[in-house]
Amino acid sequence: MAQKTEAIELFRDPIISAANLTDDQRWQIALAKDRRYDGAFVTGVHSTGIYCRPSCPARAPYRKNVRFYVGAADAEAAGLRACKRCSPNTQSAEEACVLAAIAAIRERVADGQGALTLDQLADLTGYSPTHFQRLFKRTVGLSPAAFARALRESRVRGALEDGVSVTDALYQAGYSAPSRFYNDTKDKLGMTAKDWARGGEGRLISWSVIETSVGSMLVAATQKGVCCLSFGEGEAELRARFPKAELLPADEEFRALFARVVAAVEEPSSDMSAIPIDVKGTAFQQRVWTALREIPAGETRSYGELAAALGNPNASRAVGGANGANNIAVLIPCHRVVQADGSIGGYAYGPQIKRELLRREGAEIERDADLLL
Repeated sequence: MAQKTEAIELFRDPIISAANLTDDQRWQIALAKDRRYDGAFVTGVHSTGIYCRPSCPARAPYRKNVRFYVGAADAEAAGLRACKRCSPNTQSAEEACVLAAIAAIRERVADGQGALTLDQLADLTGYSPTHFQRLFKRTVGLSPAAFARALRESRVRGALEDGVSVTDALYQAGYSAPSRFYNDTKDKLGMTAKDWARGGEGRLISWSVIETSVGSMLVAATQKGVCCLSFGEGEAELRARFPKAELLPADEEFRALFARVVAAVEEPSSDMSAIPIDVKGTAFQQRVWTALREIPAGETRSYGELAAALGNPNASRAVGGANGANNIAVLIPCHRVVQADGSIGGYAYGPQIKRELLRREGAEIERDADLLL
């Protein structure tokens, strides 16, 4: 079981530790039958006397009958026997092959080498390329190629934060040329690698403060898209966010874009996904921001639910941090994240604005005592 736990940690975000999961989080993982946590713990069902993997396809037991154990040995010491359906006390050949592939991909990225092809990975594991691709994606949640790209992009960002030059960071991460990195990341949230390294130096940002029915709204954008949307702020706050960028008053071209932003605030039914955005962030922040944009208008999620949707139930605090780092209100709808008990929770621009945004979208939320005073 130790080897399987290592496999889990290989592809889970480094901020997450399986050892720190709470029982409530383990229960949510078991209900979701999330196979990425197979090996991180086992689920003991004391009414039947068996223990299972988190992904066991059997019908969910009653919560009152369930206890969680670190591994098979602990469960068996408590008098439980292994489920014959999911075999939690053995490592399957499929799990072993995914573990081997993950280790090989990580080694290539760490050594700054190019990516392994699907055929090479299939040869390594003994499966056909098509079957291996399905198996890897089912287990990890990404294709082998997407997993390798995510590792390389993360390595680039880490190197840039450490002060490594853009060119050196790209080659150290295994990119054969800078163009390959830009091709990989051009459709994702975030500025270019040079922008990350220079803090926005050399960028032109057009901006305006617009009065809306919600309040005074600051909107700023680059040629790529909106890079800031906030309430009750002005030029000073914008300069604090982008100290090395050149700020310009919005011209006619940008006013047309800003009109679409205003419509998204005033009429929540409008298609916000069609409004281009340009925002920088870490790999984890960008994953959270993408997940926020996928929450339908009129619905809310708790921090725990959002973390679980990202495959990391123990990342509630990290999700909250990514929410707080969001510079683009409404278009990246962090106002749709509420407390686990349904209460409104915090918001950078005040609970009244958050409540109004949710009201316009038709979301049902609990009343907060501080707003009833």
